[in-house]
Formats: sequence, structure tokens, C-alpha cells
Amino acid sequence: MTTPFNFKRDVLPHVIAVAVFLLLTAVYFAPVLFEDKGLSQHDILQFKGGAKEIQDYREATGEEALWTNSMFSGMPSYLINTRYPGDWSGVIHSILTFDMPALAGNIFITLLCAYILFVAMGMSSWLAIIGAIAVSFTSYNIIILEAGHNTKSLTIAYIPMVLAGLIVALRRNLLLGAALFALGLTLNLHFNHLQMTYYMLLLVIVFGIAEVVFAVKNGTIAELLKRGAVLLVAAILAVGVNFGRLYTTAEYTEHSIRGKSELTQPNSGENVGSGLDREYAFNWSYGVSETMTLLIPDFYGGSSSSSLETDSETYNALLNLGAPPAQAEQIVKQGLPMYWGPQPMTSGPVYVGAIMVFLFVLGLFIVDRRWTSWLVAGTILSIVLAWGKNFEAFNYFMFDYFPLYNKFRAVSSALVIAQITIPFLGMLALWRLFRDYGQIKDLDKKLLLSGGITGGICLLVWLFAGTASFTSPVDQQLIQAQFPIDAIRADREGMMRSDALRSLVFILLAAGILYFYVKNKLSATIAIAGVGLLVLVDLWAVDKRYLNNDDFQRQVVANYFQPTQADQMILQDKDLSYRVIYLPNPFNDARTSYYHKSIGGYHGAKLRRYQDVIDRHISQNNLEVYRMLNTRYAITGDQQQPVQRVPGALGNAWFVESVKLVQTPDAELEALSDFDASKTAVVDVSKFPIQKQNYTANNANIELVEYNPNNLKYEYQAAQDGLVVFSEVYYADGWQAYLDGEPVDHIRANYILRAMQVPAGKHTIEFKFAPKSYFLGNTISLVSSILLIMVVLGAIAYGVKKKQRVKEVEQVKG
Repeated sequence: MTTPFNFKRDVLPHVIAVAVFLLLTAVYFAPVLFEDKGLSQHDILQFKGGAKEIQDYREATGEEALWTNSMFSGMPSYLINTRYPGDWSGVIHSILTFDMPALAGNIFITLLCAYILFVAMGMSSWLAIIGAIAVSFTSYNIIILEAGHNTKSLTIAYIPMVLAGLIVALRRNLLLGAALFALGLTLNLHFNHLQMTYYMLLLVIVFGIAEVVFAVKNGTIAELLKRGAVLLVAAILAVGVNFGRLYTTAEYTEHSIRGKSELTQPNSGENVGSGLDREYAFNWSYGVSETMTLLIPDFYGGSSSSSLETDSETYNALLNLGAPPAQAEQIVKQGLPMYWGPQPMTSGPVYVGAIMVFLFVLGLFIVDRRWTSWLVAGTILSIVLAWGKNFEAFNYFMFDYFPLYNKFRAVSSALVIAQITIPFLGMLALWRLFRDYGQIKDLDKKLLLSGGITGGICLLVWLFAGTASFTSPVDQQLIQAQFPIDAIRADREGMMRSDALRSLVFILLAAGILYFYVKNKLSATIAIAGVGLLVLVDLWAVDKRYLNNDDFQRQVVANYFQPTQADQMILQDKDLSYRVIYLPNPFNDARTSYYHKSIGGYHGAKLRRYQDVIDRHISQNNLEVYRMLNTRYAITGDQQQPVQRVPGALGNAWFVESVKLVQTPDAELEALSDFDASKTAVVDVSKFPIQKQNYTANNANIELVEYNPNNLKYEYQAAQDGLVVFSEVYYADGWQAYLDGEPVDHIRANYILRAMQVPAGKHTIEFKFAPKSYFLGNTISLVSSILLIMVVLGAIAYGVKKKQRVKEVEQVKG
């Protein structure tokens, strides 16, 4: 019999939980919320540079720029900053986060979703708060914020809500669970970090397999299939809300470096088949022994730029070498390469907390196998996937044969599964201990055994740390710079020992509290409060190593995009759309895109054909390719001569005299090595059959007269029929050409550009970008958004009505 609704019991604890989360968020991100400060997040600053043209167009017209010329000579804006008005999930997210600014909003929603998961399990509000802290303050969640991976953070944040919906739907209330699942999946997909969603899907598959096995054993497979069908409908609804984003992304992916190469001899980082090159994808692979960071944070030295104190071996070594104390302190404080693991570099370890690892082990002994089976399997899968190239037999198989897996890189991030499953099982163990401690056989022994296993590992590391080499490939550079490398290695050893001892202490304290509770020496309230405080202190202190108040600054964006002397010089040119190259780091910098149309930029999914041209020609300083891309200025990075004029930029469009016909993409790309871009166009006739090879370009001119990202208008005059090459990137899925208002075909030339055969006379040419995928997808998103709101509100009404019915029945019986 269900008890009637009671505000104090049913609502107030959740209000208190939200207040606790707001307090934690406010304390950690006080500089953001109260001092108007921000982080110098590399990826966010690059995003703002690449998105500037898109945002300016939106503000000026109220329309979406679905194409931008600010990066890589032109690309769709789908994976930069496109909005989908039919998708209402962004509004829901703003409501759930109280519209807090980024960073603060990220951690708050992570806390809230994790809390929902543990409450959905049936835990008390206080236990659910501890679980939310354990999930949310794992070091990776904080480190990725410092790096600027905000969308990755938000995608991860909604994984617990998805799991909560699944569990409720399959094991208790189907309709309420399905609604929660649909909402969680919708918001998870909204932030479009498909790699994190993919990892979540793998965990869901593991969970589903465990449920099928349980249903078969218990003869409930029909009921499971019924519930699974409802969840499938909920998933379709979530996909529908995000359909515009997913559709355009899927369409673009085939043209990007995640898609299939057309070359028989691919460039570095490419795969002949569909997907990324294996070596490129597995470059960031977690070391097998590096997995110890889940328990001991600085097992491998922390980050590639860690600060040391004045009691460090390195500081004293610098003093011995004659460095003044102030200079020695500055050197050790500014960050040194303390990380010595197998990854090229890292901003910090994945640390889930010594207490949670201890509770995870305890869960193996006291939690029902229906839970441990899939949570342990998910954890193992997560760890093995993160090993990447360090466990080739499994991971290369996954890369070659598992659907879509070869689209993703930085496989170390697969540990996002473990950073949820470990606290999840740990909290189930804690919950059972407080709920059923009198019914668990030999609980005190199992408690001591779990503490002994995890604490014993920490003790062994502390005792035998000196047997490790503590060497890193970066050490050779330090040796050449005559840096005290022995002191660096001694400090690495000291960090390992110190954190091993630290984790041991936290395990002993938590185990001690629980042991005294089991022996009736402590009340449940004190024990819960004690463990919760230890979990918070443990994770909070490690997080502060990588993101603390000193990292926040004022006017980060304004300072980063302060126009340089080079910017000011170039901006004196008022032409419509010349391009610029930033020579010091052209293809990993989008700051240039803030002010100029750049042939470079910063993006993880460039157009594959453009990447081919970068690898084979632009990186080799092929002047003809610079010319055909209308590259008028080069920013040198030299204060004496900040800007150089690139000779011979061909403008927005030009008439050519001849066509070089080739039969393959390889030949088309190779032909750019030796041609005069002003006179010759290279065309792959296997894709674009044309007959005429020679033209007369005399007495012919063309000019770009109107420009906006979605619409380009040219006027030309020619005495004879001709072939025009446009300094615009060819992209078939959306660009339509018009001659005097009538649709006409256009072709690809010079491997990446547009071209068109045009008649003699005076005419107008327009290119309009109106991809069907965007407009159709947006319509489906709108319909699905309305349905989602109806489903969620209907589920809430159903839940309230059901409680009211129970109350009325009880009143009648009374």
C-alpha cells in the first residue's frame, strides 16, 4: 500500500538537496557567479573565434548562417554554432540549470542528474546527495571544464538521468520511467558529443544483456519485451527532438575526416575505409598500469604541467644550481612535466575517489548480482576500451568491426563509463549496508576485507614506489636544457608515495566509520554524514589541483580577441571576402577567424577533401593553391613585419582558359602540384563529365556583388561561353546555383572548389545554401518537441493522479 502525499516527506528533502547542490556549485564556481570571471578555456576560445561570423549574422538578421567562410575557406556551421528552433530541449536545460552560466551550470546539472539516479533507486535523500557528489566531482568532470570541453561535460551529465529512466521503466513504473528516459536521452543528445553518447550506449547494451539474462531465468521475457518496446518509442522520440542536429551531422560526417577517403593513397591521419586512421584514433590511450589513477590520483605524476612546492626536490636542486629563491619558486610554480605516463600529454588523471573504489569492492561482496553483473562488466569494458593501443587484441577489433567506433579518437575518455559505474555500485553497497546491515552475513569481515584489498594496494604502492622508473619521453628535452632531471624524477616518486598514503588514509577513515556503525558504536546519521564529508573532501581537494580560484580571470574573451597590429592592418582592406592565413599555427587556431575569413581554423571534423589539400599542398606552401583560395594576407607572428601580402590572389571568381581532365581523385589532387590556377581548372570527369577543354577568357570578368554566409551573388560579362572557377568550397548537400534566377548545375574543380560553365553575355549568378537536411530535420524536431512535453507532463499528471487515487482508497478504507 502506497502512503499518501506528504510535502515534508516527499518534497522537502529534494528541495534541500537542490539547495546543497546550489551551495556546492556557488562555492566552487564563486568567481564565475559572483565576480564575473571566466576560464581561459582553449576550446571555448577557439569556438568563439570560429562562430563569430555565424553569431554576427544571427544577431543582424535573426536567421541562421548554415555555412561560414570564417574557417577552412568555408564549411557548414552544423558542428560549430547552428541553432535548431524546432528543438526545445535547450529551453528545458536552461530551466533545469536555473539558466546559470557555463561551468557552474555544468556541475550543477551533473549533481542534479546523479541525484535523480540514486533517488530513482529508492535511496534516501542524504545518500543520494553523497552519490551525486561522488559522480559529479570525479576529477575528469572538472579537468574537461578547464580544457573547455563544455559540451562533452553536459553530455556526460545527463547519462545518470538516462540510466534512471531505464531502471525505473524496466523494474518499476513503466510510464514514469519511459518519460524520464526520453527526457534524459533528449538532453544527452542535445549537446551533440556523440562519442560520449556512444559510450553511454555501450553501457546500456551491457545493462540490457543483464536484464535479458535475468528475464530468461525468471520467465519474464514477455514483460521485458513489452517494456523494451515502450522504451524504444521513448528513444525514437528523443532522437526526433534532436533530429535536425543528428541529420545534418550524419550528412556532414560522410564528407568530413570521419567519413571515407576517396584517395587510394590516403594522407597521414586518414583511413582508406570509412573512419579515422587507427594510429590517430588511439594516440591518447590510457596506460594499463595508469588505471591505478582511479584509486591513487597522482600515480603517474598528475598532469603534464604540474606545480610543485618549495619543499620539492626540484626546488632545492635549482637552488643548488645557483638559481635565486624567487626564480626557483617561479619555475616550480609555473608548471613542470610531472606526468610520465604513456599518453602524449594530459591535463590530469581520471580519479573516482579512494572511498568509492573501496565501496565498489565492498559492493562485490554485498550487492545483489543483478546489479553487480552489469556494473562490473561496464567498468571492465570502460577500462579496457580506455587502454586503446595498449590492449590491441580487443580494441583494434572494436575499431575495425564495431559500428561507428572508428569515428572517435582519444579513447582514454572511455573511462567516463567507469566514473559512473564505480560510484553507482559503491553507493548501492553503502545503501545496502545502512538498510540491511543486520541481515548481511559476516558484514564486518567483508567490510574489513574490502578495506584491506584497496588499502593494501595503496600500502604496497607506498612501500615499493621506488622500483618504478619515473622516466618520460619529455625528459630528453629537460636533459638537453640542463634541467635537474633526477630531482624531477624524485618528485614524481614523491607524488606517487604521497597520494598512495593519502588514499590509504581516506579508505581507513571511511572503513572505520562504517565498521563502528556496524558494531553499533555510531548512529546512522553520524555515519552517513561522516562518509559523505570524507567523499566530498577527498574529491574536492584533488579537483582543486586542476581547477581553483587562481585559474579564473576577468575579461578572458575580450583580452584574447583584442585586435592585434596585424588584424588592424588587414581590416583596412574593405573587400568582400579575401582570405587570410595565420602562419605560426594555421590549422589549430580559430582566433584569426574572429576577424577574418581564414584558410585555416580549429575543428575536429574538417572536410576530408580540404584536409587532403592541407596535407598535400597548403602545408607545402603551394602558392597556386594559396592563390585559388584567394589568400591575400599572411599573418607572420613577427612584430617587425606582422603582415605579408600574398602575391597573386585570384579573387572571388575568375574565368579560366583550359580544363585539365583527370579520371581519379588521386590524379585531381596531384594535378594541383603543377598548374596555373588563373588559367587552368582541374576536373575529375569520372564525377563531372564535361566535353569542352578550351575557353577564351579575354573580355570576360566576374565580380562578387553581394555576400552573406548563405547567399553569394555575382555579376559577370563575357563575350563567349566560358568556365568560371569560384574561390568557394564545393559542398553538394545544400548549395544550389542559379543563373538569372533559374536553377543550374555546378561542378567541382581543383579538388575542393566550385566551378560553372556559363553562357556569353551579361548575367547574374547566385549560390544559395539551403540544405534539405536542416529544414526537414527542424520540422521533425518541432513535432517531437511538442510530443516530448506532452509525454513528460502526462507522466507527471499520471503520477500525481495515482497518488491521489491511493489516498482516496485509504480514506474509504479508514
